[in-house]
Amino acid sequence: MATYSPITQLPTHAVSNQPPPLENINLFELDNALIEGLQREGAAAARDTLAVFGAQVGSEEILKAGELANRFPPQLKTFNRFGQRIDEVEFHPAYHGLMQLGLSAGIHSMAWSGGSHVAHAASEYLLVQSEAGVCCPMTMTYAAIPVLGRHADLANTWLPKILANDYDAAVLPFSEKSALTIGMAMTEKQGGSDVRANTTRAQKISASEYRLTGHKWFCSAPMSDAFLTLAQTERGLTCFFVPRWQPDNTRDHFFIQRLKDKLSNRANASAEIEYSNTFAQLLGEEGHGVKTILEMVHHTRLDTCLAAAALMRQAFVQAAHHANYRSAFGKRLIEQPLMQNVLADMALESEAALLLTLRIARAYDEAAHDADAAQFARIAVAIGKYWVNKRTPNLVYEAMECLGGNGYVEESLLPRLYREAPLNSIWEGSGNVICLDVLRALAREPNSLTLLLAEIGVAVQDVRIARAVDTVKKLLTKTAALENQARRLVETLALLLQSSLMLRYAPTINAEAFIESRLNGVGGFAYGVLPAGTACREILQRAWPRLN
Repeated sequence: MATYSPITQLPTHAVSNQPPPLENINLFELDNALIEGLQREGAAAARDTLAVFGAQVGSEEILKAGELANRFPPQLKTFNRFGQRIDEVEFHPAYHGLMQLGLSAGIHSMAWSGGSHVAHAASEYLLVQSEAGVCCPMTMTYAAIPVLGRHADLANTWLPKILANDYDAAVLPFSEKSALTIGMAMTEKQGGSDVRANTTRAQKISASEYRLTGHKWFCSAPMSDAFLTLAQTERGLTCFFVPRWQPDNTRDHFFIQRLKDKLSNRANASAEIEYSNTFAQLLGEEGHGVKTILEMVHHTRLDTCLAAAALMRQAFVQAAHHANYRSAFGKRLIEQPLMQNVLADMALESEAALLLTLRIARAYDEAAHDADAAQFARIAVAIGKYWVNKRTPNLVYEAMECLGGNGYVEESLLPRLYREAPLNSIWEGSGNVICLDVLRALAREPNSLTLLLAEIGVAVQDVRIARAVDTVKKLLTKTAALENQARRLVETLALLLQSSLMLRYAPTINAEAFIESRLNGVGGFAYGVLPAGTACREILQRAWPRLN
């Protein structure tokens, strides 16, 4: 009988010229722009907490959890073994671990319980870099809090457990749980972004209680404990609160028809659901559903902006790490001038996205006591959401290309980031919807433009910025063509805000390279076309201090 001796290593399988794993790093401490922004925008008190959190989300354990949560996506369990309808979603343990991490850190609650929106933005920006999918239920829980806070009965019974820094995955009535999460179900198949076309009907059964009947094409995070939703009453589209359990502690008539087979965000569940005599409570006034829900959307839009900035940051980090170790044609990639240009260009885009996001978050903090800040936040978040998300997919692709074939395989993080990149542009209003929203804000609130120009402020002394401001003013005078040119207008406003922030707060070499390439026509249509003479190495050293 033949015997075999084990071969420990094939003679051709010595591994060289590969980067070490990028894990067990502190994603906060390595991000100079984030550290500076936290101090500048009024959240310095959160620094120590974020330093601890940055080490957690950059750990091997959490990065592995993100991988597993995506490799083993949620599964719908419609019935139990006795044939009883239960409509539950089962998740991999890695998903629950990530939810526990984020909710225990207070990502959903800190803006409302002694922290700030800036700290919230910074925290979620870090978590997205490990796994974006779990951030969806955290975002919706965060954004639902001010809406529920306007309704005393719901606030008294629900908010204490919604604000709890804990995670309870049990499928139980809210009274039996230690912590709660909130989802949303707005979209219907015939309407999409046009929610006024919704056909779900609401039948009144008491002063504030209704029964809903209808179908929702997208329900985000269907395992949540309750949902904000829209339905038609005799007075028009109205907002409702739908708990998973009825007041008598029986399951509500909330039927999950199927889970969406999505391009990305696969760790998180999205579903089609059916309401059939489903118990709901009124939020706001009948016929004012859009006005009520917009308060939630206003806050989710902040998170769609910060998530895109986070995807940019992690894509750049992956590319910079690879280039720092990988050699080709006789020297490391990071030493090659053209690669330096590409990476530096990506670093500038990432920094400008973060600066804009944190500035908008500060406006959210100031909005509680400053009407101008509230108005600025309203229009700036739409501008930021549009532009940062438009820039994300191509940046992630460039990062993938920096890794070559290594970046194209699922074992690397880049494919997951690449699939995730378009999501936040679609969620909470796709590009055209957002740009038209900006036009409406400018028309209804003319002071919005004044506030935007005031934010740009002394930066207008720069001739390149002044020229872009003139472009905005000329576009606004051509009212007949304004809707057709809405994307150009919003893009220019975004670049003006970013350029002004870079000029004020980034190193001079960063600001000059950004403005020259984005506003002065020196750049091109791809990354890696910064002007000759740009100090690319200095830009990179600031963006990724681990460079050799």
